[in-house]
Amino acid sequence: MSPNIIAYAIVFIASMAFFSWSCYRRFRLVTLGVSENRFNKIGKRIWNMLLYAFGQRRVVSRPFGVNHFVLFWCFLILMLANTEFLFNGLFPDYISLSRLPIGANYVLSFIFDIISLLALLAVCVAITRRLAFPPSYIEARSRDAFIILGMVGTLMIAFFGLQGSEIAQGTQEAARYMPVSSFVSSIFMSNASSQALDWLSTFFWWIHAITLLAFLNYLPYSKHMHIMTSIPNCFFKSLEKVTTQPREEFKKGNAFGVGQVDQFTWKGLFDSYSCTECGRCSDVCPATSTGKLLNPRLVMHDIKTNLLKNGPLITNNKKRKSLPLIGDDHEGSIAEEVIWSCTTCSACMEVCPVFIEHVPRIVDLRRHLVEMKAKFPEELLAFFENMEQRSNPWGIAPGDRAKWASEIDAKPFEAGETEYLFYVGCAGAFDARSRRVSVAIATILNAAGVSWGILGKDELCCGDSLRRLGNEFVFENMAKENVKMFTEKGIKKIITECPHCYSTLKNDYRQYGIELEVIHHAELINNLFKDGKLKLNGVIDLSNVAFHDSCYLGRYNMIYEAPRQVITSATGQAPTEMEHHHDNSFCCGAGGGRMWMEESTGKRINVARTEEALKLNSDTICVCCPYCMTMFEDGLKDKDADDRVQVLDLAEIVAKAIK
Repeated sequence: MSPNIIAYAIVFIASMAFFSWSCYRRFRLVTLGVSENRFNKIGKRIWNMLLYAFGQRRVVSRPFGVNHFVLFWCFLILMLANTEFLFNGLFPDYISLSRLPIGANYVLSFIFDIISLLALLAVCVAITRRLAFPPSYIEARSRDAFIILGMVGTLMIAFFGLQGSEIAQGTQEAARYMPVSSFVSSIFMSNASSQALDWLSTFFWWIHAITLLAFLNYLPYSKHMHIMTSIPNCFFKSLEKVTTQPREEFKKGNAFGVGQVDQFTWKGLFDSYSCTECGRCSDVCPATSTGKLLNPRLVMHDIKTNLLKNGPLITNNKKRKSLPLIGDDHEGSIAEEVIWSCTTCSACMEVCPVFIEHVPRIVDLRRHLVEMKAKFPEELLAFFENMEQRSNPWGIAPGDRAKWASEIDAKPFEAGETEYLFYVGCAGAFDARSRRVSVAIATILNAAGVSWGILGKDELCCGDSLRRLGNEFVFENMAKENVKMFTEKGIKKIITECPHCYSTLKNDYRQYGIELEVIHHAELINNLFKDGKLKLNGVIDLSNVAFHDSCYLGRYNMIYEAPRQVITSATGQAPTEMEHHHDNSFCCGAGGGRMWMEESTGKRINVARTEEALKLNSDTICVCCPYCMTMFEDGLKDKDADDRVQVLDLAEIVAKAIK
């Protein structure tokens, strides 16, 4: 064995031992999390991994995504070349591409040569972008990013230097199948002496070896640990759209929510390792873009930092944790203001290329603050009391729930005789503006001959805001009471006015053993048009209607086209789209219980969304949600535009068209 092989063997063994130890230290901490089954339906999970991890489906949908796609696949292909390189250094006489059949050797040599050039070009593009066109939503010029890009670039340069020197020496059998390396050799090494070529070959070989081993050992300690975790995280992604929260029975002990990092599920902890810090979540977050402290990317970063800090202490059964998960202003600790800024709009989860579940993590933290610490924004105290005592946000007497129906023929729901329950919801029953929407929906149902009824004073709140705000105890009691009532009354089909009611009854209530056929009024009206059960008296004169996608109707439940088709039918023209629409829609600011909270930091989210709508010069903004209705009307008042622009619910537009 030559001295070089001995020296390399020592470096290789030491590097691999340190890499293995680092991975063990990092990944054993994930096992501290609460158990969660993410190993079911293996076939579907493998398909998700192929589509989203290897296919990079979400990555290529955004600017510069193609460059990442190229770099990703170059990395994968060159793993074979680099593996051969590492072991060839130990066993040069046994492990080498030259030992393959000639055809295979030539093909692989050509592929590795071209792919190395593509990787180098992708690195140059990435560096240029970070230096010349840095995106505002990430730390584009971070040291970590340049270290990784520098290492990858160095590997490619060392590869061409090594292959070029071997070609110049005449020892590379596949020289004529390596155009890039041959070009490097002809330009830089054609006149070099044999001694110089020997030195260059050894130099580039060691540069490649040391950089590759350093890169490997740097990964577990950098944000690029996602290179090892993002592919399995796509495998572990939720098989269904994340539309709800897990019940508290899945948590450790008797604690509500998450107050320390090991109370997250193991998947929640693995999410933090998988974050690529691409900043897409930050770019679409309404709180981040309007100057709030919340940044979804940093929330995941803080969870990871806290796990790395406190994980070893938890493993060693030390009760005292060195870094609190909630409340501190240090890295690795999440400020309470951050936790309460989230609108649960799910925009972050919609764009995340590795399917990190930000919203459930934030609600977990809220649950701990509400249930275990009784720490929440002051304005929520009255809200929680009203919900618990009178089952509505305003504390209005339940007997007033049916007052909206005084001008319409609304009958009580009767099992066996009534097909649909019209679940009016708190806003539709008590809010003066939303009551008009309730009347419009009832008018449409009567015109179409739909069999429907209401619960009147017996109707209870669905509990959406309670659950999103973290008051799981009251929500659980409310949900169980509603499920019991629905079961006793034989209610199986429900029409909702509010997307939050729709999503909660349809998705959350399944956790309580009831499967309801829930339909939002936008879908129902569209179906009535298609079935010919609803006739218009001509289209109404509303030009340039701007449509707003509600988060809980769109991103949560994928209802995008039904309201647009209804607007087209009622007005004779398709709605005008805002800059942010469909799955990229911008939240109105009221979700996640924010409807009942003050917004004192940065620009108000509803004002930002209203400004976007006003850019279209529309005379009508169409919504399908009472929360959105309130937020837009408040936004118009703030911009002094409420005298020239009206906000209408979809049902109000249709009700006008059928009169």
